Amino acid sequence: MSGHSTSRRERNAHPIPNALASNRHQNPDTQPPDIHLIPDTQAPDWHGRPYYSLDAWCKNTLHRKCYKIALNAHMTCPNRDGSKGTRGCIFCSAGGSGEFAVSTTGKSVPEQLAEGEALLSRKTALPRDIPCIIAYFQAYTNTYAPVEYLEQVFSRALSSPRVCGISIATRPDCLPEDVLVLLSSLKDRFPEKFLWVELGLQTIHESTARFIRRGYDLHCFEDAYGRLQALGIPVILHVILGLPGESRAQMLETMAYVDRLRPFGIKLQLLHVLQGTDLAEHYAKGEFQVLEREAYLDLVADCLERLSPEIVIHRVTGDGPRRILIAPLWSADKHSVLNGLHRRLKERGSVQGCRRALT
Repeated sequence: MSGHSTSRRERNAHPIPNALASNRHQNPDTQPPDIHLIPDTQAPDWHGRPYYSLDAWCKNTLHRKCYKIALNAHMTCPNRDGSKGTRGCIFCSAGGSGEFAVSTTGKSVPEQLAEGEALLSRKTALPRDIPCIIAYFQAYTNTYAPVEYLEQVFSRALSSPRVCGISIATRPDCLPEDVLVLLSSLKDRFPEKFLWVELGLQTIHESTARFIRRGYDLHCFEDAYGRLQALGIPVILHVILGLPGESRAQMLETMAYVDRLRPFGIKLQLLHVLQGTDLAEHYAKGEFQVLEREAYLDLVADCLERLSPEIVIHRVTGDGPRRILIAPLWSADKHSVLNGLHRRLKERGSVQGCRRALT
């Protein structure tokens, strides 16, 4: 199963809602959004939201609500094991962004999935006897291991009758040919399930990338993205908003770049300052400020307005672990942030894609 339910040719036939077409030759930064903009019948069904959420994609494509379980496959990262560095990206915690994974000590992927499902069942009534779990390989770099081990952990997740697909978070410099061959073969072996790859773009600006110690340049990212696209593997891009030194204009340049790529999905991540990171040291010295809540809501709205209505929005904020979150503390109330974003978009009369720079 691919990320999209329609072919590339079909998607390009209706790239934007009809109501947006009249703005094709206008400057998107000077034209106010039209309060009446809604997707036309050819655009994806957003299920009442002003953007195309992952929940809407699941309902459109799988005809059910799905639930994500974050996993830890016990890998590391070339930015930590000495291959490229030892301290990781400047913002990355000691847990490799896997703090929300289920308890993993000594546990296999099937055991983690079972534990995650048990935790979910305490909060909501999961559908019985149908695959409704997205197995999210989140912590560290999830293609940075021998291909035999990757085949084992990914196959075990895909073989679970409760899993509808897997999402693999990795780096573009950790996708050698044998790994790509494996991912392609898994896609063919499990045609009734999906396989996504999540790449950490973060920014298109090389000076910022060097400061955050991303460890690869934009050309490396584009090469990996192109090879995944050639294999028909849907890609989800991670972009961080509020990186030190980046202006609103620079962040919107990254959005314009993403829009031109037209990936399957994107995660918009608020920059968090977490304990134990080098970013925390810069913050303590007063070298940069984190975004305030209202500024962030405006910025996310700006970003959504500039993204194709067919790009699936997998995240619009993110919530750092409370026990190690230094700033911004307002981000810990994720529901408040989401509700605030929906209100902001309603106030602006805008929807995803309504201010794209079309040519």
